[in-house]
Amino acid sequence: MGKLARAARASNASAPILASVAPGFRGKASAIDLKSIRESVHLPSIVIGRQFCGPPNSGNGGYVCGVLAGDLAGPATAVLRAPIPLDAPLALEARGGGRVMTGADGQLIGQGGPSAGAELPDPPPAPSLDAARAAGARYVGLATPFHPICFTCGTDRGEGDGLRVFAGQLEGAAQGVVAGVWRPHADFADSSGLTRTEVIWAALDCPGYFAWVEREGRHSALLGTMTGEVLRRPAAGEDAIVVAWPLAREGRKETAGVVLYSAKGELLARAHQVWIVMGPRPPVEPANAAATA
Repeated sequence: MGKLARAARASNASAPILASVAPGFRGKASAIDLKSIRESVHLPSIVIGRQFCGPPNSGNGGYVCGVLAGDLAGPATAVLRAPIPLDAPLALEARGGGRVMTGADGQLIGQGGPSAGAELPDPPPAPSLDAARAAGARYVGLATPFHPICFTCGTDRGEGDGLRVFAGQLEGAAQGVVAGVWRPHADFADSSGLTRTEVIWAALDCPGYFAWVEREGRHSALLGTMTGEVLRRPAAGEDAIVVAWPLAREGRKETAGVVLYSAKGELLARAHQVWIVMGPRPPVEPANAAATA
């Protein structure tokens, strides 16, 4: 039994489904058009296990956005409305061609559905595997702890427990363009050996934040909205290159672009993110110029 399943069972022994998605909605069997489901059909409850945390007491934003996007073909947008409870049953409902997640008290936690994908960024040229690996060695979290237990970027998470996506400043690129190499672990693959969709969304999460950290300096921010598209799911053990860069900021909103490439430069996935800054903002730089990859 993989760690995904073990985490689900440990988080809530009575939970009827895996910690990621409901039965019948995983892997190839999950290639189902949610639009064909009757409006407001209730799906079994879902439990986000503590393994899938972002902040210590909340679910990883990218991972939960991937759950909300489901296995929709083409681009999808997920919006997070509240912190995601861990180790607690949550309701997941099919509605309007997408999914809505609510807590035990009926509070709206997030919703996702199909998107035209107009906001998805044009992918920049892929760096070489060596250049991305060198950038990953400059990941600021290796020298100064940021979120050491985060499912995506946590340095305290072991292989097969966390994703260990470490993205640092890419040499020769504009300030804020970060890159790294990610090798999906077999524990995050489905029965066909391909990485699960929600795990790919999670891998795209934190690099967008660290693009802004490199651009502006350390500050706190939470993922609010993510529009993503998975073109090909990497196989377990396949090296993938992640690249992220700042797009624009307005008030307390920061937007970022993130892409995932194969080692040969094939575009695997891309995303547009909206981050909400928490607490004091970093100083505004002249012209508010965004980095470009």
